[in-house]
Amino acid sequence: MATMGPPMAIAPYDQVRAVLKYATSVIAPSKILMGMSLYGYDWQIPWEKGRLASGISNNSAQNLAQEKQVPIQWDSASVSPSFRYNTSQSEHEVWFDDALSTAAKLNLVYEFGLRGVSYWVLGNSFPQNWHLIRESFEVKKV
Repeated sequence: MATMGPPMAIAPYDQVRAVLKYATSVIAPSKILMGMSLYGYDWQIPWEKGRLASGISNNSAQNLAQEKQVPIQWDSASVSPSFRYNTSQSEHEVWFDDALSTAAKLNLVYEFGLRGVSYWVLGNSFPQNWHLIRESFEVKKV
């Protein structure tokens, strides 16, 4: 899993909200599942057009920040965490979702009256997400 775009939030809150606002204006909210990601991206800095970023699980991103002993920054515009770290060869920028950014997005399900959520890349580790889901919703596996 990789992306060729520039460093940015995986699913910026304002953009997710805008898409849901439009979608619910043309489709019954009860038919909409909001897509949620269980991954982040790690970009080499400076980013150059065409350079791939590596995929990273949300849990691995948090562990990497701890391992590199770098602070996780909060971007209030995208409602997303990120951090930068260095290796011996390069600088990197990582964007991912944590419990706070996930909770903010999950609240959109109630705000817009959606049917629920669906996930992408289920094999990635993000235990906080599943706790939030159990505490917030009635889970139906289909």
